[in-house]
Amino acid sequence: MIESRRGAVSPSAVRAAGDVWVVVSRLRRRLKELATEEDLTPAQASVLARLDKHGPASASELAAAERVRPQSAAKIIAALEQAGLVERRPDPEDGRRQLVTLTRLGLKRRQGDRRARQEWLARALQERCTEEQCRTIIEAMALLDEVAQS
Repeated sequence: MIESRRGAVSPSAVRAAGDVWVVVSRLRRRLKELATEEDLTPAQASVLARLDKHGPASASELAAAERVRPQSAAKIIAALEQAGLVERRPDPEDGRRQLVTLTRLGLKRRQGDRRARQEWLARALQERCTEEQCRTIIEAMALLDEVAQS
């Protein structure tokens, strides 16, 4: 057992953490190879994904959701705005606030990038995995998403 500030950590949890770290790093590098020259940073892509999934948000909401400082979120939003991928609009419920929204170009970019990478990964999984293994991956991703959200 490994000791942490919160108590003992089982060997299987330590092994799982190490394996996830290595696999996610490799997968990220591989997906990055599929990127175009004008690809976004991981932080910018994450903000676009969040806006696509959850809709308009304020800069402070994006900073909190992405777990970055407000200054970092402001830089990310400014870069996306300069690229024409997002725009700021007054909040209809509170005119003092600005909401960041995807532009048509931002939505198109989000869908195109996601589609190319998802197609590659889907083909690779189909070539190497059984249906049961794919379902196991789906379940594992749901668990990891819960961990990431906590």
